[in-house]
Amino acid sequence: MAETATVARPYAEAVFALADKAGALTPWSEALSRLSSFAQSPELMQLMGNPKVSGVQLADLFSAAGSMPAEAKGLLQTLTENKRLDALPAIAAQFERLKAEREGAIDAEITSAFALEGAELAALVADLERRFKRSIRPHVSVDANLIGGARVRVGDQVIDGSVRGKLDAMRNGLTGS
Repeated sequence: MAETATVARPYAEAVFALADKAGALTPWSEALSRLSSFAQSPELMQLMGNPKVSGVQLADLFSAAGSMPAEAKGLLQTLTENKRLDALPAIAAQFERLKAEREGAIDAEITSAFALEGAELAALVADLERRFKRSIRPHVSVDANLIGGARVRVGDQVIDGSVRGKLDAMRNGLTGS
């Protein structure tokens, strides 16, 4: 895993610099997301490992993944020549981190016992933005095992306001474990 991240870093930084200079962070973000999803499809993973499929054929398949900045074809060609197409998901992830840093935003993984929508989600995001003094990009999921409340992960910080978390804390306090 670390090796792929190490390989992906220079590509992500180069693409980010290119996209930032052109004022095209969002189009690049969308293109890299599509390419990353495409690279992770089981069918394409088989083709990437097939010696009968040429690099040109792989690059053509990726180019058909949808509209993207013209320079993306150059990225695909470079990745193909260097046999690094499998690094696309890591490149996309690192690009998103760089984009978030530039925008002063951080991701928050919000897991709730019930669906959060509209005003509830907006109020929670506003509270998190005040606490972290940055723009929050929420990623919401539902886990009924929490019983009630929510658990929020921002970076390496976890805020557990779930009923399950409170019950676990009570159990640990009572049993001494």
